[in-house]
Order: sequence, then C-alpha cells, then structure tokens
Amino acid sequence: MNEFEARVMSDLSVLKSQMSALLGEAQPGRLAGLEARVEKHEVIWQRAKGFAAAISVLFAIMNVALRWMKK
Repeated sequence: MNEFEARVMSDLSVLKSQMSALLGEAQPGRLAGLEARVEKHEVIWQRAKGFAAAISVLFAIMNVALRWMKK
C-alpha cells in the first residue's frame, strides 16, 4: 500500500467515525437530537402564532365594542 492509499484509508476511517456519531449506532445520534429540537421549536412557534391570532381577534372585538359604545 502506497502513501496515497494509506491516506485515503485514514480519511475514510475518520469519515466513518464521524458518520456513526452523527447518525448513531443502535442509539440516536446527534442528528436525531437535532430533529427533536427542531420539532419542539416548530410546536412553540405554532402556539405563538395561535396566541397572536387570538389576541388580534380580541383587540378587534374590543375596538368594535368601543366604537359601538361611543355612538
């Protein structure tokens, strides 16, 4: 095995260990943890948007009621 082949095999070994850390071997890897964090963030974002929509409807109803009371 020449120097180039040894270097390629060494780089492949490093790549293999990094991929196993990323994807995990028989246990969730870092990618699964990242997916869980993204899903949690999406749920929080959806709740915030729903809360903002509810507040805007409440303010609209209050505005209509105040205008009706001034007449």
